[in-house]
Amino acid sequence: MSVAETYLPEVAPAFEKAVDNKPFQFRPFKALQALGRLFKDKEDTAQVFEIMRHLSGRSVPNGYARLLKTPAGGAIAFRHQEIAEILSDRAYLMRLPEGSVGRAYLNFTTTENISAQGLIEESRKGVDDGIDSAHPYAWYGRRMRDVHDLWHVLSGYGRDALGEASLVAFSYAQTKSLGFGFIAVAGAAKLRQEVPSLPSFRIVWEAYRNGRKAAWLPGEDYVKLLAEPLSAARARLNIARPTAYDAVPADVKSALGASMVAA
Repeated sequence: MSVAETYLPEVAPAFEKAVDNKPFQFRPFKALQALGRLFKDKEDTAQVFEIMRHLSGRSVPNGYARLLKTPAGGAIAFRHQEIAEILSDRAYLMRLPEGSVGRAYLNFTTTENISAQGLIEESRKGVDDGIDSAHPYAWYGRRMRDVHDLWHVLSGYGRDALGEASLVAFSYAQTKSLGFGFIAVAGAAKLRQEVPSLPSFRIVWEAYRNGRKAAWLPGEDYVKLLAEPLSAARARLNIARPTAYDAVPADVKSALGASMVAA
């Protein structure tokens, strides 16, 4: 073997596409157009990712920079594990203790008939924003995308429309991505229009406050977290129970229609 064949190139040809500044632009008009399409068809969940693309602003580079400043963030970023690969490993999740975060996630995705791969496929519809490229910002963006359903489990919000609006409000507090905030407010308004007696704004506001009070979840070691008992993880991360959301009867939630984010 020659010296030239000793090491692989630092950049694999499949990942030579660079991440430009387009994902970090602020385009509210395009976001409004995507929201209109989403409200016409709640199953068109690709529009959720369109909204996020147009309103993410600097949340991804800012979040990545914050990760590097945390005690374990440098090591997490250096290893750049793909969360979706871990969450898609059902055999691994099954080996985790009963009552753990990982088992709760497995039960949740099985019951809801969703998967981490499904969320990935939805995010790839529409404009190519380079999220699959080999770049730190792209990796961090994938990390934030892939933990969505895991945050459902941690926060206690379901996948009904009210639960989704609440979770994105929780996520806005965690990430400062205006796309989450925009969807949360628009979703609460739409739900209030459909069911005037539903305190949707109060429920979404509580979710935002819960997200603000909680520890910063993007900086968590998710492999360790998955093995942790769910109740202990919520206590450690200071994630409050969604009391306002829990007070809404299950039949009312199911009658609100499909969620705005599906996998």
